[in-house]
Amino acid sequence: MIQIGEFMDEKLSVNDAINKLNDEDPKIRTFAVNSLKGIKDEKIIQPLIEALKDEDILIKYDIAKILGGMGELAAEHLIAKIEKEEDDFKKFALLALKETKSNKTIDYFVDYLNNENWSLRKIAIRSLGELKAIDYIDLISNATNDEDWGVRLAAIRSLGDLEVEEAIAPIKKARRKNKDKDFKKAANKAIKQIEKAVNKK
Repeated sequence: MIQIGEFMDEKLSVNDAINKLNDEDPKIRTFAVNSLKGIKDEKIIQPLIEALKDEDILIKYDIAKILGGMGELAAEHLIAKIEKEEDDFKKFALLALKETKSNKTIDYFVDYLNNENWSLRKIAIRSLGELKAIDYIDLISNATNDEDWGVRLAAIRSLGDLEVEEAIAPIKKARRKNKDKDFKKAANKAIKQIEKAVNKK
Protein backbone atom coordinates (compact mmCIF):
# COMPACT_ATOMS: atom_id res chain seq x y z
CA MET A 1 0.00 0.00 0.00
CA ILE A 2 1.43 3.41 -1.01
CA GLN A 3 1.44 5.93 1.81
CA ILE A 4 1.03 9.14 -0.18
CA GLY A 5 1.42 11.49 2.74
CA GLU A 6 4.76 10.03 3.79
CA PHE A 7 6.46 9.86 0.43
CA MET A 8 5.39 12.92 -1.54
CA ASP A 9 9.04 13.86 -2.10
CA GLU A 10 9.75 10.45 -3.59
CA LYS A 11 8.79 9.07 -6.97
CA LEU A 12 7.51 5.75 -8.18
CA SER A 13 9.59 3.80 -10.66
CA VAL A 14 8.47 4.27 -14.26
CA ASN A 15 6.86 0.82 -14.37
CA ASP A 16 5.07 1.29 -11.05
CA ALA A 17 3.87 4.73 -12.10
CA ILE A 18 2.45 3.33 -15.34
CA ASN A 19 0.62 0.63 -13.42
CA LYS A 20 -0.81 3.13 -10.95
CA LEU A 21 -2.27 5.41 -13.63
CA ASN A 22 -5.45 3.33 -13.42
CA ASP A 23 -5.65 3.13 -9.63
CA GLU A 24 -9.08 3.72 -8.08
CA ASP A 25 -7.65 6.35 -5.72
CA PRO A 26 -7.20 9.74 -7.45
CA LYS A 27 -4.38 10.59 -5.02
CA ILE A 28 -2.48 7.51 -6.16
CA ARG A 29 -3.12 8.41 -9.81
CA THR A 30 -1.88 11.93 -9.15
CA PHE A 31 1.22 10.51 -7.44
CA ALA A 32 1.80 8.28 -10.47
CA VAL A 33 1.47 11.17 -12.91
CA ASN A 34 3.83 13.33 -10.84
CA SER A 35 6.35 10.50 -10.85
CA LEU A 36 6.40 10.60 -14.65
CA LYS A 37 7.12 14.32 -14.94
CA GLY A 38 10.41 14.94 -16.71
CA ILE A 39 10.62 11.37 -18.05
CA LYS A 40 11.42 11.18 -21.78
CA ASP A 41 10.96 7.43 -22.19
CA GLU A 42 8.77 6.54 -25.18
CA LYS A 43 7.17 3.66 -23.29
CA ILE A 44 5.20 6.07 -21.10
CA ILE A 45 3.50 7.77 -24.06
CA GLN A 46 0.71 5.29 -24.79
CA PRO A 47 -0.18 4.71 -21.10
CA LEU A 48 -0.35 8.48 -20.58
CA ILE A 49 -2.48 8.96 -23.69
CA GLU A 50 -4.91 6.34 -22.40
CA ALA A 51 -4.90 8.09 -19.01
CA LEU A 52 -6.24 11.23 -20.70
CA LYS A 53 -9.61 9.51 -20.20
CA ASP A 54 -9.25 10.03 -16.43
CA GLU A 55 -12.32 11.56 -14.76
CA ASP A 56 -10.17 14.07 -12.84
CA ILE A 57 -9.64 17.27 -14.86
CA LEU A 58 -6.47 18.28 -12.99
CA ILE A 59 -4.91 14.91 -13.65
CA LYS A 60 -5.72 15.24 -17.35
CA TYR A 61 -4.15 18.70 -17.49
CA ASP A 62 -0.97 17.38 -15.85
CA ILE A 63 -0.84 14.46 -18.28
CA ALA A 64 -1.29 16.83 -21.23
CA LYS A 65 1.66 18.89 -19.98
CA ILE A 66 3.87 15.81 -19.62
CA LEU A 67 3.01 14.59 -23.12
CA GLY A 68 3.49 18.07 -24.53
CA GLY A 69 6.90 18.30 -22.90
CA MET A 70 7.95 15.22 -24.84
CA GLY A 71 7.70 17.19 -28.09
CA GLU A 72 8.01 15.37 -31.40
CA LEU A 73 8.24 12.06 -29.57
CA ALA A 74 4.61 12.30 -28.46
CA ALA A 75 3.10 14.30 -31.33
CA GLU A 76 2.64 11.46 -33.81
CA HIS A 77 1.22 9.14 -31.15
CA LEU A 78 -1.32 11.77 -30.14
CA ILE A 79 -2.42 12.45 -33.72
CA ALA A 80 -2.88 8.74 -34.36
CA LYS A 81 -5.14 8.41 -31.32
CA ILE A 82 -7.22 11.60 -31.31
CA GLU A 83 -9.62 10.80 -34.15
CA LYS A 84 -10.70 7.54 -32.54
CA GLU A 85 -11.95 9.17 -29.34
CA GLU A 86 -14.71 11.43 -28.02
CA ASP A 87 -14.53 15.22 -27.82
CA ASP A 88 -13.55 15.39 -24.14
CA PHE A 89 -10.55 13.21 -24.85
CA LYS A 90 -9.78 15.24 -27.97
CA LYS A 91 -9.74 18.44 -25.93
CA PHE A 92 -6.94 17.28 -23.65
CA ALA A 93 -5.12 15.47 -26.45
CA LEU A 94 -5.13 18.68 -28.48
CA LEU A 95 -3.84 20.60 -25.46
CA ALA A 96 -1.01 18.08 -25.23
CA LEU A 97 -0.38 18.38 -28.96
CA LYS A 98 -0.25 22.17 -28.65
CA GLU A 99 2.36 21.88 -25.92
CA THR A 100 4.62 19.74 -28.13
CA LYS A 101 5.39 22.92 -30.13
CA SER A 102 5.85 20.70 -33.16
CA ASN A 103 5.56 22.40 -36.55
CA LYS A 104 4.35 19.06 -37.90
CA THR A 105 1.05 19.68 -36.11
CA ILE A 106 0.18 22.91 -37.93
CA ASP A 107 -1.85 21.35 -40.76
CA TYR A 108 -3.57 19.14 -38.20
CA PHE A 109 -4.73 22.16 -36.19
CA VAL A 110 -5.93 23.85 -39.38
CA ASP A 111 -8.32 20.93 -39.88
CA TYR A 112 -9.93 21.72 -36.52
CA LEU A 113 -10.74 25.35 -37.29
CA ASN A 114 -14.18 24.38 -38.58
CA ASN A 115 -14.94 21.76 -35.94
CA GLU A 116 -18.43 22.02 -34.45
CA ASN A 117 -16.97 21.95 -30.93
CA TRP A 118 -15.98 25.49 -29.92
CA SER A 119 -13.42 24.33 -27.36
CA LEU A 120 -11.55 22.35 -30.02
CA ARG A 121 -11.63 25.34 -32.39
CA LYS A 122 -10.28 27.52 -29.61
CA ILE A 123 -7.34 25.22 -28.90
CA ALA A 124 -6.60 24.91 -32.61
CA ILE A 125 -6.57 28.66 -33.18
CA ARG A 126 -4.33 29.32 -30.17
CA SER A 127 -1.97 26.61 -31.33
CA LEU A 128 -1.56 28.22 -34.73
CA GLY A 129 -0.65 31.49 -33.04
CA GLU A 130 1.86 29.93 -30.67
CA LEU A 131 3.41 28.02 -33.57
CA LYS A 132 3.61 31.30 -35.51
CA ALA A 133 1.80 29.76 -38.49
CA ILE A 134 2.06 32.95 -40.57
CA ASP A 135 1.06 31.13 -43.75
CA TYR A 136 -2.41 30.72 -42.22
CA ILE A 137 -2.91 34.33 -41.16
CA ASP A 138 -6.09 34.56 -43.26
CA LEU A 139 -7.66 31.57 -41.53
CA ILE A 140 -6.70 32.93 -38.12
CA SER A 141 -8.17 36.29 -39.10
CA ASN A 142 -11.42 34.60 -40.20
CA ALA A 143 -11.73 33.12 -36.71
CA THR A 144 -12.25 36.64 -35.33
CA ASN A 145 -15.78 36.25 -36.77
CA ASP A 146 -16.46 32.95 -35.01
CA GLU A 147 -19.84 32.60 -33.30
CA ASP A 148 -18.09 31.84 -30.00
CA TRP A 149 -16.61 34.74 -28.01
CA GLY A 150 -13.78 32.60 -26.65
CA VAL A 151 -12.70 31.54 -30.13
CA ARG A 152 -12.79 35.15 -31.34
CA LEU A 153 -10.62 36.18 -28.39
CA ALA A 154 -8.23 33.30 -29.09
CA ALA A 155 -7.95 34.48 -32.69
CA ILE A 156 -6.99 37.99 -31.56
CA ARG A 157 -4.31 36.64 -29.25
CA SER A 158 -3.01 34.34 -31.96
CA LEU A 159 -2.76 37.19 -34.44
CA GLY A 160 -0.69 39.00 -31.84
CA ASP A 161 1.53 35.96 -31.43
CA LEU A 162 2.30 35.97 -35.15
CA GLU A 163 4.12 39.25 -34.55
CA VAL A 164 3.87 40.43 -38.15
CA GLU A 165 2.59 43.79 -39.37
CA GLU A 166 -0.02 42.17 -41.63
CA ALA A 167 -1.88 40.96 -38.54
CA ILE A 168 -2.65 44.47 -37.27
CA ALA A 169 -5.39 45.28 -39.80
CA PRO A 170 -7.59 42.24 -39.02
CA ILE A 171 -7.17 42.91 -35.30
CA LYS A 172 -8.34 46.51 -35.72
CA LYS A 173 -11.26 45.36 -37.88
CA ALA A 174 -12.33 42.86 -35.21
CA ARG A 175 -11.89 45.48 -32.49
CA ARG A 176 -14.33 47.79 -34.27
CA LYS A 177 -16.95 45.05 -34.51
CA ASN A 178 -16.77 43.92 -30.87
CA LYS A 179 -18.00 46.19 -28.09
CA ASP A 180 -16.80 43.98 -25.22
CA LYS A 181 -14.18 45.81 -23.12
CA ASP A 182 -12.10 42.68 -22.46
CA PHE A 183 -12.04 41.94 -26.18
CA LYS A 184 -10.89 45.47 -27.01
CA LYS A 185 -8.25 45.26 -24.27
CA ALA A 186 -6.93 41.99 -25.73
CA ALA A 187 -6.90 43.56 -29.21
CA ASN A 188 -4.90 46.55 -27.99
CA LYS A 189 -2.45 44.24 -26.24
CA ALA A 190 -2.03 42.13 -29.39
CA ILE A 191 -1.32 45.23 -31.47
CA LYS A 192 1.29 46.44 -28.99
CA GLN A 193 2.90 42.98 -29.04
CA ILE A 194 3.17 43.12 -32.82
CA GLU A 195 4.49 46.68 -32.89
CA LYS A 196 7.14 45.84 -30.30
CA ALA A 197 8.24 42.77 -32.26
CA VAL A 198 8.31 44.62 -35.60
CA ASN A 199 10.34 47.49 -34.15
CA LYS A 200 12.96 45.05 -32.91
CA LYS A 201 13.56 43.66 -36.40
